[in-house]
Amino acid sequence: MGVLEGLKPEKVFHFFEEICSIPHGSGNTGAIAGYCKDFADKRGLYCVKDDYNNVLIKKNASKGREKCEPLMLQGHLDMVCEKNFDSDPRFDFSKDPLRLSVMDDYIYAKGTTLGGDDGIAVAYMLAILDDDKISHPALECLFTSDEETGMIGMTNFDASSIKATRMINIDNEREGEILVSSAGGRKVKCHIPVRYISGSGLSYDIIICGLLGGHSGSEIDKYRGNANLLMGRLLHYLSSRVKYELYYLKGGLQDNAIPREAKASVIIDPKDAAVFEDAITGFEMTVINEYRGIENNITIYCEAGETVNERVLSDKTKERVIFLLMTIPDGITKMCPESANIVQTSSNAGIMRLRDDYFSLIISIRSSISSEKEALSDKIRYLTETIGGEYIIESDYPAWEYSENSGLRDMVVKVYKELFGRDPHVTSIHAGLECGIIFDKVKGMDIVSIGPDIDDIHTPKEKLSISSTERTWRLLLRIMEMCE
Repeated sequence: MGVLEGLKPEKVFHFFEEICSIPHGSGNTGAIAGYCKDFADKRGLYCVKDDYNNVLIKKNASKGREKCEPLMLQGHLDMVCEKNFDSDPRFDFSKDPLRLSVMDDYIYAKGTTLGGDDGIAVAYMLAILDDDKISHPALECLFTSDEETGMIGMTNFDASSIKATRMINIDNEREGEILVSSAGGRKVKCHIPVRYISGSGLSYDIIICGLLGGHSGSEIDKYRGNANLLMGRLLHYLSSRVKYELYYLKGGLQDNAIPREAKASVIIDPKDAAVFEDAITGFEMTVINEYRGIENNITIYCEAGETVNERVLSDKTKERVIFLLMTIPDGITKMCPESANIVQTSSNAGIMRLRDDYFSLIISIRSSISSEKEALSDKIRYLTETIGGEYIIESDYPAWEYSENSGLRDMVVKVYKELFGRDPHVTSIHAGLECGIIFDKVKGMDIVSIGPDIDDIHTPKEKLSISSTERTWRLLLRIMEMCE
């Protein structure tokens, strides 16, 4: 018996649980793409799986709906893989199924992200394709790969076979909200060459944890702490109080998730242990005060180890690494002048790693204005190259621009009000959506983005509302009925 058995809509939750049993983190979508392909083949549906693990499944119109214009449904196959430091260390996203649980109106995964973003879209599409009783126009269901790591799948998708001129993207996490535009983005890497020397002394691990994190698009306006940059600030703070050598530095798991945790390992003279520990405690109290009302569970602490001999960063290298972490633009750069509640331009230093020959900082840049995206990218490039680093653009995607005339938007607004007796919130989002890429590939594509309530995406607190999933299902069915 499945954990979600008995929840309604039954087929949606059946497929969602099946998806959760298949490892499908970004960069590991082969198995879930194969599952979708097998699903289509067993039902005799047209299906193409490309080399990027994108899957396109087409289904003919219901009887009597053959003259209706085709409709595309779209969502992505991959999920952000995050777990708590104190969760089961043996849990492996590359091979283990998610451990689902239900509490009240919510589904969550024990100790890890749930992948409701965007597993619920996959489940909705499979449930629709599986049910011949649902009334719909000809459908083109597109399951894309690696959205969370730069929209790689959609960027490389061959849209030449697409007949639909309207699309419902199911990658929004707020019920009652209809998205009609989104930001463009760029994923960049800053590589700083490093040099090691020999060092010895008392080892300490420094841990920053307990931060809320969240999606760097939809949550960037909450002013939550960035563990990577707090670690950089802490290392700078320590430099004026105690001599230390740095040999380990790591933080964050995804460029588009605000980092919740970071770790550094250092060596100090044993006689400085008390001063060192007091400095860590003092910094923790400072940060707790600064983030009061925003972050309620910040924890910054150190753990003493043994006397060790290690390869440590040279003083000049350490200085460059800390300089980058102290000066890199992060968070909101500009709010939208037309709407005080929408972020226009931002960046997120999502991943930092100290390697054998370089230090890397991976950053997600977003803006609804392409010139501002370029300007912020140039600023980070200039900063990186000035200290002898290499600046690499890994991926880039366009904004989904607002359309004055949208028949699909008007119809969805009408249907929502008829079903639920209230007007939906029609708005834009600072997060990047694949809508921008398909909008660029299929000229004139009429697009909206909807979805059920999913809280705390990209964090182990992620939870999917059961009742909201059911209401969004009803909305989808009604929209398909109304499509002409």
